[in-house]
Amino acid sequence: MTALSHRSAVSAGAQSRFRLTRRRREALAALFFLSPWLIGFVVFLAGPMAASLILSFTKYKIVQPPVWIGIDNYARMIGDDLFYKSLRVTITYTALSVPLGIAVALGIALLLNQTRFMSGVFRTVFYLQSVISGVAVAIVFAWIFNHRFGILNYFLGLVGIEGPPWLSHPRYVLWAFVLMSLWGIGTTAIIFLAALQGVPATLYEAAEIDGAGTRRKFFSITLPMISPSILFVLIMGVIGTFQTFTQAYIMTGGGPANATLFYILYLYKNAFNWFEMGYASALAWVLFAIILALTLIVLRSSNRWVYYESPGDGRN
Repeated sequence: MTALSHRSAVSAGAQSRFRLTRRRREALAALFFLSPWLIGFVVFLAGPMAASLILSFTKYKIVQPPVWIGIDNYARMIGDDLFYKSLRVTITYTALSVPLGIAVALGIALLLNQTRFMSGVFRTVFYLQSVISGVAVAIVFAWIFNHRFGILNYFLGLVGIEGPPWLSHPRYVLWAFVLMSLWGIGTTAIIFLAALQGVPATLYEAAEIDGAGTRRKFFSITLPMISPSILFVLIMGVIGTFQTFTQAYIMTGGGPANATLFYILYLYKNAFNWFEMGYASALAWVLFAIILALTLIVLRSSNRWVYYESPGDGRN
């Protein structure tokens, strides 16, 4: 019995070592397949982020070695009028375009959810805009908003309205960008459509039995049930609008009178027009902090208006 027990113990120990070896092999295989992403993350994301953080504390003109200046770049923003201007333009654009885009996209999703005729074609048409280059879109809209030859002012003239100089007057140019932002709502509409199709029909049937009308069903059932999708779209919209660059760079260059000097465009000008790489790096980290703060605020507020089904409520 003693010898048999000893053999069993040896066999168990060998099996344990075999299992450990197999786990190590699986871990090495996982690291091998993940290595392209890990290398790309370190080289193209984590490395540049760490470098920009270091450069944000230096004065770096590209052609000269960086000189450590501490927090001077961050202190410089306090007296930088263009910093406040770019931040104000970006916040205004975000406050106008994000809610408008969500409302219009939700309206389109509601229409697509009601129609059955060629629904697949309509979904494809609305989604196609997401694969078109931002530069191409900016060039097309530059022609659309052209004061003399633009198609928008042409149609306004047909109904007796004199079209304004959309891209050459500080009063109208930001509104032109807000209108142009509606071009990109197709993807948002598809997200809302998927959320609408996930709302249980039994909820609407129960509401109809209780005598609820269309408006009541929309505010008491539809909006709460798709509120997680609204939260996702809101966060992504805020992040996206704070990174607006291509349209302003192609169409106006930040003008007229800095009315479209978006934050990223100002950062770009500091880095590649004025070669203030240290200051541009500091601007980038301030932008990171602003986006992070806004995201956290939205997430904290979501407890009051986002509805999540609990696992035990009897609904799937």
